[in-house]
Amino acid sequence: MKIEKKFWKNKKILITGHTGFKGGWLSVILNLLGSKVSGFALNPQGKNNFFNCTKIKKIFKYDFRHDITDINFLKKSIKKIKPKIIFHLAAQSSVIESFRNSRNTVVTNTIGTANILEAVKYNKHVKCLFIITTDKVYQNYETKKYFDENSKLGGDDIYSGSKACCEILANSYRKSFFQNSKCRIVTVRAGNCFGGGDWTKERIVKDALECFYNNKTLVIRMPEATRPWQHVIEPLFGYILLVQKLCSKKGKKYVGAWNFGPSLRQNLQVLKFAKMIKEKMNSKSKIVIKKKFGKIKNKKIKVFESKDLSINSKKVYKFLSWSPSLSVENAVNLTIEWYRAFKKKQDLFYLTKIQILNYFKKMDSI
Repeated sequence: MKIEKKFWKNKKILITGHTGFKGGWLSVILNLLGSKVSGFALNPQGKNNFFNCTKIKKIFKYDFRHDITDINFLKKSIKKIKPKIIFHLAAQSSVIESFRNSRNTVVTNTIGTANILEAVKYNKHVKCLFIITTDKVYQNYETKKYFDENSKLGGDDIYSGSKACCEILANSYRKSFFQNSKCRIVTVRAGNCFGGGDWTKERIVKDALECFYNNKTLVIRMPEATRPWQHVIEPLFGYILLVQKLCSKKGKKYVGAWNFGPSLRQNLQVLKFAKMIKEKMNSKSKIVIKKKFGKIKNKKIKVFESKDLSINSKKVYKFLSWSPSLSVENAVNLTIEWYRAFKKKQDLFYLTKIQILNYFKKMDSI
């Protein structure tokens, strides 16, 4: 399945969370396809971030900086933009941060999602609402099970629980208000995405790049934990293909939940993944295992994460002919290339576009 450039040309699109890592990459892709992209999000976080480093503010028709929990402002923004398609990515996306600020995580993720659903409920312009959640929405009992779209939802940590709630809300709204609507709603659950410009705190790729580039010691937690690693371009490409199907005459059969994960051989232990990055960077750094997991504030709240996580993406392979094409090694190489370009103060917007276009060429998709 290929990207239909005519479909995306001049299409009005809203991305919530456009100042974030994944939202930023999606914005560049849609800009390359000729779409009229607008954004709704808080200001980008941290000294370094994808949004500011790539200087992509210029590509947005409207750039609203506001909290997704303010439904009135959200409705006014959507009314002004008149988007045909909405990608909802605005969220608190860190498991560890959810232990530090649980209420903010719940409010941002659940109320924010409810607000976007409520805002499009009676909107005549929106034809597709694309809600991005996470592969952590499944109730994980550490059985090394490969979760498919029908697996039980849940979450023992606050982040996972809040995202599982988003899935339930989306399904409830869809059945309650969108059965006879021309607006199609999907939720998508992607594997562990990484790539250039992800400076989210306490993420292994960010920490590894910074430590290995400067030959400093990398401290990792849960070295034996496995994750479905994939470059951020891979699922975003899949999202593009799914939206095209949703907006087709037979679009109704594509509503619901979708997994976008790598093949099972992409699942690597954290330690092995870190060693791969170290080798690719020719670093002399040491890797140290953190023996005890951290605690928050008063030391009574112990932080934890699932040890094993794997998702089954056979559904998307079958119905969209989508499958990841980048090996973990290639994905790591692209990420290192981006990081080194950042350190050399090169044009990161140009490099991001080149990496996307090379991927499309590889997929013979455009």
